[in-house]
Amino acid sequence: MLEPSLPIWMMDTMNSPKWERGVAFLPASISYLIGTNIFGPLGHRIGRWLAAMIGLIVIGICLMCIPLATNITHLIAPNAGLGFAIGMVDSSMMPELGYLVDIRHAAVYGSVYAIGDVAFCLGFAIGPAMSGTLVQTIGFEWMLVGVALINFAYAPLLFMIRAPPTKEEQRNLILGDKSSVRYVNYKNDEDEE
Repeated sequence: MLEPSLPIWMMDTMNSPKWERGVAFLPASISYLIGTNIFGPLGHRIGRWLAAMIGLIVIGICLMCIPLATNITHLIAPNAGLGFAIGMVDSSMMPELGYLVDIRHAAVYGSVYAIGDVAFCLGFAIGPAMSGTLVQTIGFEWMLVGVALINFAYAPLLFMIRAPPTKEEQRNLILGDKSSVRYVNYKNDEDEE
């Protein structure tokens, strides 16, 4: 939603020339590359769900900061933060989808990665198509605030994938099967006196 509407907003509010409208996305692109390379391995260490949740929160904060900019230099930090955070989410969620397939289903990854790619492509198809209407209806600032609020609302839902039950655990919970773990109680001989 930001890609088609930000240059128009920059023309209207900052009277920015063409080169500034093009350069506005450079910090996001560079920091995206940095974010994906850092949070691939780091997301595995701290938890991919946590890296994605922090990324969604940072995306929301950066989106709310963009309308506060009055010139091109004010857009550098929010766009860089936005690119970095999107890299966090991207590099954390695709491996997490693969992990969920591993623990819950047969290890066939093609369909789950296809679902992730389709969602990504739908976002790039529907977002720009909707942004023109939304900017006209509610304005650029409120569109970004709305997308930020959606990010803030979705972030806590990632707690659900913190420790997802495996296929066996879920079957035991549903069917009420007894656990294969046996507990042994020990008595101390001194306690009997």
